[in-house]
Amino acid sequence: MTMVSKSLHALLHTIVDYAGLFPPASLSMESAVANYAAYRRDPHAWMLGRFIVPVSRLDEMTHAAQAAWKNSHPWRLSALVGEDLEGDVARIVAHNNAGRGAIVDAVEVKATTADAIAQINTAIPKEIKTYVEIPVNDDPRELIAAIAACRLRAKIRTGGVVPEAFPPVDHVARFIRECYTVGTGFKATAGLHHPLRSARALTYQENSPRGTMHGFLNVFLTAVFQYNGLTRADAITIMSAETLSGVAFGDDAVTWKDYSVTLGEIATVRRRFAVAFGSCSFREPVDDLIQLGLLT
Repeated sequence: MTMVSKSLHALLHTIVDYAGLFPPASLSMESAVANYAAYRRDPHAWMLGRFIVPVSRLDEMTHAAQAAWKNSHPWRLSALVGEDLEGDVARIVAHNNAGRGAIVDAVEVKATTADAIAQINTAIPKEIKTYVEIPVNDDPRELIAAIAACRLRAKIRTGGVVPEAFPPVDHVARFIRECYTVGTGFKATAGLHHPLRSARALTYQENSPRGTMHGFLNVFLTAVFQYNGLTRADAITIMSAETLSGVAFGDDAVTWKDYSVTLGEIATVRRRFAVAFGSCSFREPVDDLIQLGLLT
């Protein structure tokens, strides 16, 4: 394992769900599978979570990953459900029952109404963790409450390949606060390649549009400090931070201002509340943390 403070290790353990198939990387299945297999052998593999794949491409992934699955522990997959909810659930169950080298133990599905959330709850087997992506431009309290009532988990889209895809800081902070208030876990996806809020190119193209991207440390520190009763104003401050000024990652706790969260509390938050983020790059988060001097 690489050298890293214990609190940062607890914060980042299995945090990156690899989404190489999706923009802006948009890799082929063969390339994404090869990358994920390599990342599982990387010194920073402790940060790696699930492989994200659309349900419609499960068979394609199975074909591409045959060699990678030999002499390997089973891969954990998060499968993106499309418009055919019942059909996709049947495909997931068939995949898991086939005893292949990967198991779908999480799914991600979109919903915009409480009725749709209830339908999702009925359709998806309880043993599969279900993340429901909801819009956050308007107050998401009602939808988050519906997700919590079904004992599902929420998902927020934190970016994209155009500037308008990035929700405002206060909307992200509000989503995190509401999830914490009702006791439901969440994950984030898109636009979180970098640790800290910063202006970046939004794609890998030469003439890419630029915009201000949220940082994954901003998001997950905001979530962790909810455990200490983080105020709304301080949540906005953390979400907006472009440096780690005042944040200390120790071997007993992570601290900022008057907030302090112990290793055990961080682990609880990550397991039950702030679970993961999807990224089409695994190297960018790791390399940026190295540049910040947080990893070796």
